[in-house]
Amino acid sequence: MLKLPNKPAQAGANKPEMRKKPKPKDWFGTLAKIWTYLSKHKGLLTLVFIMVVISSILGLLGPYLIGLAIDTYIVTKDEKGILLLIVLLAVIYLLHSVSLWLQNYWMIGVAQEAIYSMRNDLFYQLHKLPVSFFSKRQHGELMSRLTNDIDNVSQTLNSSFIQLSSSILTFIGMITLMLWLSPLLTIITLLIVPLMFIGMKWITSRTGRYFKEQQHHLGELNGFIEETFSGQKIVKTFSQEQKVIATFIHKSEKLKASGYWAQTYSGFIPKLMNVLNNVSFAVIAGAGGILAVKGMVSIGIMVTFSEYARQFTRPLNDLANQFNTFLSAIAGAERVFEVMEEDTETKDEHGAIELNEVRGEIAFSNVSFSYNKEGQTINNIDFHIAPGETVALVGPTGAGKTTVVQLLSRFYDPDRGYILIDGYDSKEIRRENLRQHMGFVLQDSFLFQGTIRDNIRYGKLGANHDEVEQAARLANAHSFIMKLPDQYDTMLDQEGSGISQGQKQLLSIARAILADPSILVLDEATSSIDTITEIKIQDALYRLMKDRTSIVIAHRLNTIQQADVILVLEDGKIIEKGSHDSLLKQKGVYYELVHSQFRRVGHVDV
Repeated sequence: MLKLPNKPAQAGANKPEMRKKPKPKDWFGTLAKIWTYLSKHKGLLTLVFIMVVISSILGLLGPYLIGLAIDTYIVTKDEKGILLLIVLLAVIYLLHSVSLWLQNYWMIGVAQEAIYSMRNDLFYQLHKLPVSFFSKRQHGELMSRLTNDIDNVSQTLNSSFIQLSSSILTFIGMITLMLWLSPLLTIITLLIVPLMFIGMKWITSRTGRYFKEQQHHLGELNGFIEETFSGQKIVKTFSQEQKVIATFIHKSEKLKASGYWAQTYSGFIPKLMNVLNNVSFAVIAGAGGILAVKGMVSIGIMVTFSEYARQFTRPLNDLANQFNTFLSAIAGAERVFEVMEEDTETKDEHGAIELNEVRGEIAFSNVSFSYNKEGQTINNIDFHIAPGETVALVGPTGAGKTTVVQLLSRFYDPDRGYILIDGYDSKEIRRENLRQHMGFVLQDSFLFQGTIRDNIRYGKLGANHDEVEQAARLANAHSFIMKLPDQYDTMLDQEGSGISQGQKQLLSIARAILADPSILVLDEATSSIDTITEIKIQDALYRLMKDRTSIVIAHRLNTIQQADVILVLEDGKIIEKGSHDSLLKQKGVYYELVHSQFRRVGHVDV
């Protein structure tokens, strides 16, 4: 026996998060936003509408002329008239086909231009959003909005505008002609309309919710798939394949259930329309036959009216089907516009300046910051870095080391206090300009799909091959690059398949060297590297740090002994400050950190 999927709302009825009623959506507002993209092509839309009007009129002329021919030519056996009618009908149906082709051709162009603009706007918006936005969302879920949801809108725009316009015009024209031919038969035909709308209202009130859930579950599933593929090594390392598969099945079942009920309810509409259409046709045929026998209508009018009655539910059926399509498209469009309406990264202050050169002097003055406004991540931080100095940040996980760097690069702005760059408040400097003077070498080196040359040149897009090679030599990367099959033209994916973690880190350093930043940030740049590779990387980093202001975050304290100043952070506060030797003499927290690390590797003397 076939087991039907549980309805999503029922399946999660006992979960607290599922008991909340979804907030009502502004459907007209969403349609208005879609119209802003379509309205940029009003000229073509006008031509499309003209063709829709022409095709609707021509479509209605056919049955009318056939009825007229029966009364005028067939009953009188006028052969010339019949031949003339055949030629006229051929011309009408040919023009009808041409008008249909033109309206579809032009509408597809308008729809694709609109979707092109929408997709570009969404992608542009994603690059204006703050880092915090991406840290709270799965990448796969965002990908679903950029691909699946926009494609959903695209498929609807390609056909629905024409279908809706054509159905409305055909319905109005058909009612007008039917009233003109026989008001009595028209009234009998219209008796079926209330039943249609009652059935459609009952169905569409349910399909909208399920289409929305379908899009939501699709986004969740895509996010989970992206996360699983990205962490495939971790999944296999911890032998969690069965757990991942079970989670996938659970999420897939949710998508299946919402999709099943959305399609099931929407599938009732054509069936309902067919039943009512057959009932209507039978009633009209019977009533029309009686009127024809009594001489109240002619045979031609009866045939014409029967044809109109048979087609009467077609525009209503099209409207109902397109309405369901619109439900799905609006659900997707709402998800797209939700991202577009997210608060972007705080705009630069009015009159924000650009610095042509940065010496690298940095000062934090009474800086406090919290991510969630509930507890202070950074609390009254004060320190000064002279141009060219190297400052190391050490401390336990969660002490606030990375937060200091994120505040410096203006991924976030402090809640209190201020940060000075060369004497200028960082808020007075354009973000883009500030980051152009900064270079980052992170623990997880990220490579883009492309050649090794392109990945290094990402730090300076206009660099020539000699500059790229020089940066690679300074980063100790040139020797391993030359051993690769295509050397600098070797293709990499974003995972950097084919090269080691240490080699990827060397490429990141080469990228930073080529960018030639005034301020350098090293965030655990050697934490996941073997000892031999670390020596190469340390050598490259020393070259990179020369004559630059450098901020180093490190847990492996042997890598920061040469720093000019070491800041020890704990619970968002600086608890110790000084050089490596001076901090050891204090025998405080830093001393304990160094002692415990060296003891673990067999060096007790510190």
